Amino acid sequence: PALAFARVEDRLASVHGEVGLLRAAIAGLAATRESIEIPDYEPTLARTEKVLGVLVQQIDPIAKSPLLSMTPHNMAGEIVSAALHARREDQRLIAEARTGLDQAAREVGNRLASARRGDVQNRWLIGTGLGGAALGMLLYAALAGPVARMMPASWHWPERRAMHALGEPTMWDAGQRLMQTAAPESWALIVAASPLVDGNREAVQKCREQADKAKKPVRCTIEVRPDGGR
Repeated sequence: PALAFARVEDRLASVHGEVGLLRAAIAGLAATRESIEIPDYEPTLARTEKVLGVLVQQIDPIAKSPLLSMTPHNMAGEIVSAALHARREDQRLIAEARTGLDQAAREVGNRLASARRGDVQNRWLIGTGLGGAALGMLLYAALAGPVARMMPASWHWPERRAMHALGEPTMWDAGQRLMQTAAPESWALIVAASPLVDGNREAVQKCREQADKAKKPVRCTIEVRPDGGR
């Protein structure tokens, strides 16, 4: 019994030691916890809550999207349908472009044809104009004289036409030029006789009166001045 009692005492002493160590450890932990400064996580939690709310709002439409509910077979069908639609759209655009090119080619051809027709018409108009001008000149040359002679004599159309044709300022100048050209010798006699008539105007007038009274030619005396004299 004494040996057993000694063992029990040793065991109790060991337990008391372990309990003391445990108490010391617990006391140390309590002291350490009191010395630790715990941060304030409320602002971080608030920001995290806002971020989670935004993520929920963005993920919710994606979660409700029909694409997520589609099977691979359905998705393949949609891809084929989209490809066919895109091909039809491309064909439509190609057809429209081809139609536009055809229309532009027709317009260019029409304009070229119109330009050629315009050149032909211009040449025809020029030829017609020149022919009309030539015909008008011929008709004027052929009919101007008869038409001028048909007008009243007081209008002096033939004389005026001759004046304009010769480029003379007056009909008198035109007449002198015509006489000088048509009969140079007669014109020279007229020029020579003109001073005699001018210098003996009164004598010639008296002789004319005497001839009228006598009803026959009479002799007259005139003065002839030398060339260059007065």
